[in-house]
Amino acid sequence: LSVLLPTAAPTKASTSAPTVTAPGPSSNTVKETEAEGEAQDTPAEKEPKEEKYSRVLCFKVNPQSRMSHLLQYRFPASIDPFTIFSYISIDLVYVLWLFFVTLAWNWNLWMIPVRWAFPFQTRDNIHLWLMTDYLCDTIYIMDILLFQPRMQFIRGGDIVSDSKETRKNYMRALRFKLDVASLLPLELFYFITGINPLLRCPRLLKIMSFFEFNMRLEAILTKAYVYRVIRTTTYLLYSLHCNACLYYWISANQGLGSTHWVYSGEGNAYIRCYYFAVKTLITIGGLPDPTNLKEIIFQLVNYFVGVFAFSIMIGQMRDVVGAATADQTHYRSCMDSTVKYMGSNRIPKDVQNRVKTWYNYTWQSQGMLDEQELLVQLPDKMRLDIAVDVNYSIVSKVPLFEGCDRQMIYDMLKRLKSVVYLPGDYVCKKDEVGREMYIIKSGEVQVVGGPGGKIVFATLKAGAVFGEISLLAVGGGNRRTANVIAHGFANLFILEKKGLNEILVHYPESQKVLRKKANARGDCDSVLVA
Repeated sequence: LSVLLPTAAPTKASTSAPTVTAPGPSSNTVKETEAEGEAQDTPAEKEPKEEKYSRVLCFKVNPQSRMSHLLQYRFPASIDPFTIFSYISIDLVYVLWLFFVTLAWNWNLWMIPVRWAFPFQTRDNIHLWLMTDYLCDTIYIMDILLFQPRMQFIRGGDIVSDSKETRKNYMRALRFKLDVASLLPLELFYFITGINPLLRCPRLLKIMSFFEFNMRLEAILTKAYVYRVIRTTTYLLYSLHCNACLYYWISANQGLGSTHWVYSGEGNAYIRCYYFAVKTLITIGGLPDPTNLKEIIFQLVNYFVGVFAFSIMIGQMRDVVGAATADQTHYRSCMDSTVKYMGSNRIPKDVQNRVKTWYNYTWQSQGMLDEQELLVQLPDKMRLDIAVDVNYSIVSKVPLFEGCDRQMIYDMLKRLKSVVYLPGDYVCKKDEVGREMYIIKSGEVQVVGGPGGKIVFATLKAGAVFGEISLLAVGGGNRRTANVIAHGFANLFILEKKGLNEILVHYPESQKVLRKKANARGDCDSVLVA
């Protein structure tokens, strides 16, 4: 190990002689001389940092290594359950822990009926089954002792993180009672009845951890509907699983192969019984007729359960898929309604094609038709945070807003509206009344004029602003002085005059800056559109 692991580098001895200065009236002479000596040292002559290692057992560990951080990790005094979508380590650790608790719960959920019905638990492998059972019990115990008593809670609107209070809150909750009941030591009856898996049924009471894991996992997934579809499919598979176990149990009680209805005992027992369960619950048909009352009752119950269970699951699957495609359904509905309206009013085909192109491009580029509809339900502060994260990097680089109050720009971000223009669309026309200011988010626009609007005076790219002069009513005029068309697909931010005036009332200094810049641009006869 001493050969493989790096050793600490020896410290470099100082070779510079101490500086001696003659005594003088000034007490700063020594300091000045020392400063000159330090200034003469070049970066290449700096001493290398000494690598320090701490000894753990028989290994040397760098304190900055991941292993050292892992060894130095301390369990938190409390766990925040409210910051769901967060990349703070403890939140992800708790979600990962819930995954292991859910895994242990699913082990009991799926294996208890299998071990009870099928002869898979034998003397040769009983130790493996018991080891897995007790491992799951250990996870249950750790969850009760280490994690749940540390969960923060809300009392009177305040988040309580005190360890004593969180422990008391957990012990008063229904979840604590169910968690304790799930660990009832019914395995003690093994000494009387033998190893019976049904004695582990109380372990299924820890179902609240399963629901919590689902909630938190859906909160951190970008496409939660995929997980919902998988989970609903798993419910269906579990119902078939239980039915297969019941079918084998009834067959074993009557005798394998005793009638043509029961399991014959050939092939893989679980696969054959699962196949029978699928045919029964889905009511495919082609099943053997039951021969006695017990078989008839079992088959009738299967038919009724299959009808209700499958109708519920199919309905739930439809709701999950419908929620996942709700935005796309809304987009198609709007597009179909618009196309129907244009057709009934005999709108020219070229206009209809441009409208369809706008719908398709807006949906593909934004994933929605109107961004404001998505944010209208959020509080004002959250809308501002999203607007800053999405648009501030673009607006802050606009030269027109340099020197303006930062809060004024924040207020303006909430009033910006994103609009998509198709190639060749007129953004604004000459001599029309200017009521909006435009900021190019992506794409390009061209300032055109001349005969037929064929002359291109300027091409404006992302981050450029136009329309601000007429919006600020410089010189009392608010007419456009040129035509602006979209060159390719262009996504523009639009700020209406009314909204800008409402903002500038509270920021007079920023208003002076904007008017001064607009006057300067107007006097220079800028190519930017007035």
